[in-house]
Amino acid sequence: MKAASMNAHPSLVIGEPVEIQDTAAQPDAMVRFENISKIYPAYRGKPGVSALQGIEFAIARGSITGVIGRSGAGKSSLVRLINGLEKPSTGRVVVDNRDISALTGRELRLAQRSIGMIFQHFNLLSSRTAADNIALPLEIAGWSKADIKARVTELLALVGIADKHDRYPSELSGGQKQRVGIARALATRPDVLLSDEATSALDPQTTRAILDLLANINRELGVTIVLITHEMSVVRQLAKEVVVLDAGRVVENGHVADIFTHPKHPITQSFLADGDSLPVSLVSRIVREPGSHAVIRVQVRGAGAGDTLVARLARELGLDVSLLSARIDEIGGQHVGSLVLGIPLDDSGGEGAATRALAWLSQYQISAERLGYVA
Repeated sequence: MKAASMNAHPSLVIGEPVEIQDTAAQPDAMVRFENISKIYPAYRGKPGVSALQGIEFAIARGSITGVIGRSGAGKSSLVRLINGLEKPSTGRVVVDNRDISALTGRELRLAQRSIGMIFQHFNLLSSRTAADNIALPLEIAGWSKADIKARVTELLALVGIADKHDRYPSELSGGQKQRVGIARALATRPDVLLSDEATSALDPQTTRAILDLLANINRELGVTIVLITHEMSVVRQLAKEVVVLDAGRVVENGHVADIFTHPKHPITQSFLADGDSLPVSLVSRIVREPGSHAVIRVQVRGAGAGDTLVARLARELGLDVSLLSARIDEIGGQHVGSLVLGIPLDDSGGEGAATRALAWLSQYQISAERLGYVA
């Protein structure tokens, strides 16, 4: 059935339904979680907490992977396992083919130099200039003054603030502070860069600039980037792969475009609904009671797929389909669209046409939902 549908309608092929992928065995993975659980014991009368359960996935070398979840989903515990600040209760965390969860003392400190970290609130030392903040991990690592000076100059240029060398954090904007934080995280030439809600404290324009900078760092340096976030817009703009956490478990993971077009889990669907707002003029017209048109939202993938879908839906079912709203984004290197269609009710006011349209879309693995009605 799937093969026949794909051959008949090549431009409507937008990906197979997403399942949780068994990626932990990837041979070239930079980070692997192998049957991880993390339980925090009871403390001062408070009960223990199971933060992570049965975590099993891999992050490809050189990739940009988003880990998304609501507050309390386990994101912070996950990132602290990657950089060795926490040990798993069960399982192994393997970073660049080293079991970081088994390392201690000097071996752990050396391994942590290959894992950079950028933070939501920058974590800069107010008594140090931008250059001195960047230099700090190099001083701890025992670099010479000459090498530190050259490396700091190089990093300031890389993140676009070469002229802020002698400025203190109080003299920098939020975006400039985060650029210092990124430069500091890159100081020891890490293979992995962890971004823990790094844009949550920034305005939208600055957020876009920082995400563009991270994309450039990934291209130029080949650093594997892990984005810990609760913002689907961050994943939409930057990541190629996404892992969705809920209540300490992985509920979906895969290519971002697949997840956007075929969200399976309710938490994923809620994230997409949060970031896929409809025009105010359309929202004000949608009602629950039957009107003249049923309103259906459709997720499509591929350049021109939206136009092709509307044309074929109208031609094959003989419907007068209205395009009420459309949004096309480039996500994970692919075009992904959200179309809102108006399907006329039958002459008798019945919904046979809308039902046939939904069945047709389902036949071709196209994600669709009924939003209501418009007059």
